[in-house]
Amino acid sequence: LLSYGHYDVQPPEPLDLWESDPFGPTVRDGGLYARGVADDKADVLARIQALRLYIEEHGRLPFKLKFLIEGEEEVGSPNLAPFVRSNADLLSADACLWEGSMKDEAGRPMIFCGTKGMAYVELRARGASYDLHSMYGGIAPNPAWRLVQALRTIKDENGEITLDGLDDLAEEPSEKDLEAIDRIPFDDAALRGSWGVEALDRGLAGQEALREMLLRPTANIAGIQSGYTGPGAKTIVPSEAFVKMDFRLVAGQSPGPVLELIRSHLKKRGFDYVEVVDLHGVEPAKTLIDSPIVGTAVETWRDLGHDEVIVYPTIGGSGPTSLMVAELGIPTIMTGSVANVESRLHSPNEWVRLDDYFETIGYFARFFERFAS
Repeated sequence: LLSYGHYDVQPPEPLDLWESDPFGPTVRDGGLYARGVADDKADVLARIQALRLYIEEHGRLPFKLKFLIEGEEEVGSPNLAPFVRSNADLLSADACLWEGSMKDEAGRPMIFCGTKGMAYVELRARGASYDLHSMYGGIAPNPAWRLVQALRTIKDENGEITLDGLDDLAEEPSEKDLEAIDRIPFDDAALRGSWGVEALDRGLAGQEALREMLLRPTANIAGIQSGYTGPGAKTIVPSEAFVKMDFRLVAGQSPGPVLELIRSHLKKRGFDYVEVVDLHGVEPAKTLIDSPIVGTAVETWRDLGHDEVIVYPTIGGSGPTSLMVAELGIPTIMTGSVANVESRLHSPNEWVRLDDYFETIGYFARFFERFAS
């Protein structure tokens, strides 16, 4: 059994939104608050402590348990692929537990059988060689406006992705995946409540929103910057503008071809002056939902008293899962629920419930028992 996790974390900024030191773990109202506690340090340690618990109760494991723990997941795992390819025999396994899953709004454990791919890019536009007085705003090229106009060709006013050729690359979901999605009790009202919003994007709701999240690619603006953004006024025409975007990809959509689609799409519309910088990418990956490892994960939760366990064919997030699934041929899932849907992954005040953490230790210890048999 191979266990994958990572100890690197997202940047803690904005620091002023944290209620306690992001790198000083704080217990508050039954929760543990710290950067990386939900993604992915508590999950990594829960598995190590589960091994300790198993050994105390049963002695040595009757199978090999291999830990692969890296420190570059949050920047696209740039060195993981060559490591995996150079150590295929060392990493060989019958199954892989990817970094942990979470519990949904109703406290039901979720098991994820796949991850989306991702193409992370930066679009850059430049104008004059330095910021100009805004009296030239009618004649000077404005990179901020140029970038906004370019972005509008990627997503229209209705929120639909209009990138040339993107949908043509996507594979159709299997009937088993569609049936599994139909069985998922998706509560968009609870999700909206936890986010503090009145509606989801484009008014999506229910199963339509769930299918959009799991089966469709995204074109997300992660950050945009140009010109003066400090207090008060400063009248300038900025000299540069850039936007960071992540495109979450579904089966059939690979980051390399998608990168070329972005470049050709912009060039075709006269935005060839917008530079497209490839920051990193990962391939989509999926394990069959009727794989034996999925059944073991479900039955382990039931051993702990959770009668309702939700199996997702994939998750909206990404990771280098394809290295295990596609290249090494190892069935790979995400299970074990240290986190919950309100754990604020990648945000200030990231947290987990201590009860969930201790339960997850017991979960993995029981999982090892079932896997051994």
